Amino acid sequence: MTFEVIPAIDIRAARCVRLHQGDYARETTYSDDPVAVARHWQAQGAPRLHVVDLDGAREGRPINTPAVAAICRAVTIPVEVSGGIRTLEAIEAALALGADRVQLGSIAVKDPALTVEAIRRFGPAIVVSIDARDGEVRTDGWLHGSNVRAIDLARQLDAAGVPRIMFTDISRDGTLSEPNFQAYRDLIAVLRCPVIASGGIASLDHLRQLAQIGCEGAIVGTSLYERRFTLAEALAAVATP
Repeated sequence: MTFEVIPAIDIRAARCVRLHQGDYARETTYSDDPVAVARHWQAQGAPRLHVVDLDGAREGRPINTPAVAAICRAVTIPVEVSGGIRTLEAIEAALALGADRVQLGSIAVKDPALTVEAIRRFGPAIVVSIDARDGEVRTDGWLHGSNVRAIDLARQLDAAGVPRIMFTDISRDGTLSEPNFQAYRDLIAVLRCPVIASGGIASLDHLRQLAQIGCEGAIVGTSLYERRFTLAEALAAVATP
């Protein structure tokens, strides 16, 4: 299995930004042109892009649709879209924009039946994101608790046939500390579906460890934008001999 290093493009008010631990008040802007950023990552060899509508995640409906659509048109590599997608119609709309995958988050907690129907209807196009702090799933752009344990939700989704799960430890996201390796070991030990890592990646060794643990890939954001390593170096670090 090829481990995918997937650059993140987080969009807020049509700009490419990063948040620290999901805090909307702790934002760093990296570009006013998300399309140019998408083209850059494609040129650097990205296997796919992870595009997040941060405004949409907070508002519960897609907000930055024009920017997302422009990215999908501008690149030929697959694009995964996330943020505020909470209805079957919103999934269809995102796929119609040219997205290869659509990521569901809050709705997996708030409407399990809809999530199961999305998995049934759209199959491999669905990714469910489990975003947790201290093991508890957070929703609505990470603003609210849920009283649902991440491992329990992951098991339920796996039983429902989810194609893949992305797990983020919010306390690590944007911090350049290190991923929550134990959380990924725990998930991979009990799940049949692939797991994608996100949050806290700061070095090439972190990527190697995630690959060795058995993750399918990793979303990489701050470390690339802060030039801790290049995408080419990341891809080389996890390349199968």
